[in-house]
Amino acid sequence: MNPRLVVSLPDGGQDTVSLSIDPIIVGRDQAADLGIDHPSLSGMHALFDWQGLDLVVRDLGSANGIVVGGREVRVATISNGDGFRLGEIGFQFVVDAAVGPLVQTFKKDVELIKDELARRIIGQEEAIDQLLACLFASGHCLLVGVPGLAKTALVNTLAQVLNLSFRRVQFTPDLMPSDITGTTMISVDDGDKTMRFVPGPIFTQFLLADEINRTPPKTQAALLEAMQERQVTVGNETMPLPSPFVVVATQNPIEQEGTYPLPEAQVDRFLLKVVIGYPTKDEEQQIVRANLRAGGMRKPSAVVSKADVIKARELVREIYMDEKVERYIIELVFATRQPENHGLGHLKQLISFGASPRASIGLGIASKAHAFLNHRGYVTPEDVRAVAMDVMRHRIGLTFEAEAENISQEQIITEIMDHIQVP
Repeated sequence: MNPRLVVSLPDGGQDTVSLSIDPIIVGRDQAADLGIDHPSLSGMHALFDWQGLDLVVRDLGSANGIVVGGREVRVATISNGDGFRLGEIGFQFVVDAAVGPLVQTFKKDVELIKDELARRIIGQEEAIDQLLACLFASGHCLLVGVPGLAKTALVNTLAQVLNLSFRRVQFTPDLMPSDITGTTMISVDDGDKTMRFVPGPIFTQFLLADEINRTPPKTQAALLEAMQERQVTVGNETMPLPSPFVVVATQNPIEQEGTYPLPEAQVDRFLLKVVIGYPTKDEEQQIVRANLRAGGMRKPSAVVSKADVIKARELVREIYMDEKVERYIIELVFATRQPENHGLGHLKQLISFGASPRASIGLGIASKAHAFLNHRGYVTPEDVRAVAMDVMRHRIGLTFEAEAENISQEQIITEIMDHIQVP
């Protein structure tokens, strides 16, 4: 987004000042955030703050006020390209990339998606938001919850609403890698034998890996290349996967017998680990009514196209992130690695390994997706906090001491977020 002010001086000189997400005070005083030594300015002349994508300029009791369109005002909302004056100093507010208006064009689509999902999936608003954020951030999602919480229904419904192809694979102990990626078979045509590749269920846009921890590591690893590179290699042939490609895996947290915990290398490939809880009493009553009525649950309708999803993914990466928000992300991640350097020394004995750089990248892109879902062209620290738990909970290792004291990753992340200063 790169917001900035073009400052025009009375002598014809010009300067450009980059803006951050923080409010700034403009004036002649040396203590002002933006000091301009000119007699037409008061010591603390005006406060510049944000309102969405607009700049709000508030007079601080100056002698010459704020002049917009030849009229003196005390408060002015300045949009991209607009100019104003403080005393004899001219200002023009400029935003290079018009990401904000583009984000607004998707506002109706996002609302349509959520409305259509809500007609079939009752409650689970937070899980829906995180799954949508993962989709638009071009990531993969691990859903954890006890049986019967509509994990499979949520993913299937989302694929239909987005008009994307969907395949479900039930992971079992006897599942082989070729059952997922596909296999090469001998094809006989008019007596001629040729080798023909038969694509597996991974060649889809939405792949649901149901109960992924019930299959051996060899089969789990078949997803690694697909999740990272968006391609599958069988023999000497490498084939690209459809775009967009999303893996949503589910796990049952209460049953561990006969399961194979996911290797750290594979867990790290999931952008988010979303924990789904029970519905409220009112929500469960609505669920019962909807399932018992004549005709059952209504079928979802497609409300956007594949092209819309791809365009939204590209736009998410263009959303503006201020340097201070980037530093906030880095501080959160480093606090998991070096808690003693952040005033959290007591956590050192509880953390066996901290979050990797992939967590920093994940926090950045997931924060942008969260801002997109809230119709903003810029990221705030609250976007980071909204996704931090789901981005980092599966990227922090616990020591035996932490496990003995029943301390979870969620408790550690909460303490870190409460301690690290928000910009």
